Amino acid sequence: MMKKYVSVMTNSNMTRIAMSWCVSVAMAWTLLACASNSNLNDVADANGVPAWVGEGSVIRMSKEGRRFHGVGSAPMLGDFSLQTSTADNRARSEINRILASYVEIVSRDFIASGDADKSGFNAQHVAQQMDLLANIDLTGIQVIGHWTDKQSKVIYSIAEVNMQQVREAIKSAESLHPGLRKFLKTEGDSIFDRIATTEK
Repeated sequence: MMKKYVSVMTNSNMTRIAMSWCVSVAMAWTLLACASNSNLNDVADANGVPAWVGEGSVIRMSKEGRRFHGVGSAPMLGDFSLQTSTADNRARSEINRILASYVEIVSRDFIASGDADKSGFNAQHVAQQMDLLANIDLTGIQVIGHWTDKQSKVIYSIAEVNMQQVREAIKSAESLHPGLRKFLKTEGDSIFDRIATTEK
């Protein structure tokens, strides 16, 4: 009579397999993170801090075009995912902040041009337009990199949105003054180029 052998997986075997799977997944995520951050984090100071961390949020002109870069950070929160998402959200909020600052400069130029009076736009409108842009819903903001300070464990995130996405958001912002919107459309790029940090 042939004996039937049944393979029984013990708890220890299951534990080893589960641990092996978790290690493999963790390594894959680590490699993916390193790959996505490699170009951004290659340029660093003597202490290994990436240039974008030290630079902070900027309006940047690069070979890829006109970009708004927002940098946010988060201290240790006891949960890595929560800490990362907090840093990401703060980086996105920085995009809105520097966009509002950009619009303030455009507004001042609009007033200085003499065309603002014709459309009923004046200095009192500037703060209102800045508040509007500070809370505008910008679609397409991408978090393009992370860096963790090994000593403080603070996580830094950098988010990015391009000028075309900003134009679309401004176009759909119904509360934006029509005269300012028109001025942004015609003069926005040249003002951006004037104040932007140029990537070397």
